[in-house]
Amino acid sequence: MRNLIDAIITLVKTDTNNLSDMRQGDNRINNMGYALEDYVKNLFSDSFNLTYADQIQCWSETFSYIGNDANPPDIMLKNGDAIEVKKIQSKDAALALNSSYPKQILLSTNHMISQACRDAEDWIKKDILYIVGVVAGRSLKHLCMIYGMDYCASEECYLNVYRRIKAGIENIEGIEFSPTRELGRINRIDPLGITYLRMRGMWHIENPWKVFSYIYQRNLNANFNFMCIIGKDKWQTLANRENLLSLQQKYPKLKISDVGIRNPDNPAKLNDAKLISYEM
Repeated sequence: MRNLIDAIITLVKTDTNNLSDMRQGDNRINNMGYALEDYVKNLFSDSFNLTYADQIQCWSETFSYIGNDANPPDIMLKNGDAIEVKKIQSKDAALALNSSYPKQILLSTNHMISQACRDAEDWIKKDILYIVGVVAGRSLKHLCMIYGMDYCASEECYLNVYRRIKAGIENIEGIEFSPTRELGRINRIDPLGITYLRMRGMWHIENPWKVFSYIYQRNLNANFNFMCIIGKDKWQTLANRENLLSLQQKYPKLKISDVGIRNPDNPAKLNDAKLISYEM
């Protein structure tokens, strides 16, 4: 079972941030969002420099599910984490989560996931790993890996706001509503009764470099910056963590340090975590 540590080791040893090598001859390469997803899949499966046919085989052995644009998550590791890959083009841009609010964990009962995802393996919940890349042209300039439990608040925080807004909309008098999982749908707006209005939540969250600027600053003169934050409890579950620690002696630009990060549900409390960084 491969995990985050394997991906970081592959990143350091492969030492490439070139997205133009992804999926040559495939029209998907013209979309850098897809190229970033393929880069991430190659990190976790250690399948750089293989033919596309061999990459597909490696992906099949590493992942239980590879998703689509319509349903989270983008990728699921076999017996491991759920992964959401987000591409931004500016180093300071926020992440667009669209209709899906930030999540600490992914439940198999979540109404937004597909049946194929639900049936991919025997699972109830998975930790969510957000992987954010800043793409410039065909180069990956910055990459961050951060778990939802260290990045965003618990589900109830977002649901409370969502429910209050939804209830307020539905209590507007003189408007015909339909049941919906969105914020609301108003029917029969025009005299013919043929027009309706859908109201959807569009969630955004500040990017991890901005959120964690108090413990990490990118070297903007470097060709590539990598940052990863792993909470202490999660770090202790990663059986191969010593493999990463031993790699520091060979790769001096790989740095691993102990930090305190603000608890997403109570910023007055600091949680112990590992900060991992690397430059090219």
